Amino acid sequence: MKSTGQIRVLCADDHPAMRKGIASILANEADMRLVGEAGNGQEAVELFRLRRPDVTLMDLRMPRLDGIEATRLILKESPEARIIALTSHVGDQDIYGALDAGVWGYLLKEVAHTEILRAIRTVHSGKRFMPAEVAARVREHAPQPSLTRREIEVLHFVAQGLGNQEIGDQLGAARGTIKMHIQNILSKLGAADRTHAVTIAIQRGMLHLDN
Repeated sequence: MKSTGQIRVLCADDHPAMRKGIASILANEADMRLVGEAGNGQEAVELFRLRRPDVTLMDLRMPRLDGIEATRLILKESPEARIIALTSHVGDQDIYGALDAGVWGYLLKEVAHTEILRAIRTVHSGKRFMPAEVAARVREHAPQPSLTRREIEVLHFVAQGLGNQEIGDQLGAARGTIKMHIQNILSKLGAADRTHAVTIAIQRGMLHLDN
């Protein structure tokens, strides 16, 4: 496809209102053009292959395939792709996951329209984009260890109010093993008790109760 001199943008978000908002913002910019809208991660990958956008706005939490995995797939096929994580979440695990996947920027959905445009232009020019709030979150939590997949599973059941024996029954593990997992979770998160651990994990983006 012949270049028009415009920044060609793909928007992937499972909320139609968000996609409509982005489309409206870009429609007023002479140097930008929306070339596709995806409602889930799988569609984002397929549309990227078809439209080859200059910059992709990628929601991190979408059905079928989340934004982080979609980003990994796109970059595996097209290492030159420039992707900006677009999310309402600022938990450090969300940030680390996106950065590890290879995004060029991290943008919160509630920012002003001008910030979205600045992020697109910055990334398109070959520079990284990370708001001060996100950078501060990374610095704040960088030294802290992450939970293992099994510890997150255990904590998810804790959030549902299950006791150690009930969690063990769900996971096919001994009560003592679950107790050990709980102790490790409290230690890693610096939590005073089980409820505090759930709260911290949600704040840091480790635990998503809406999934």
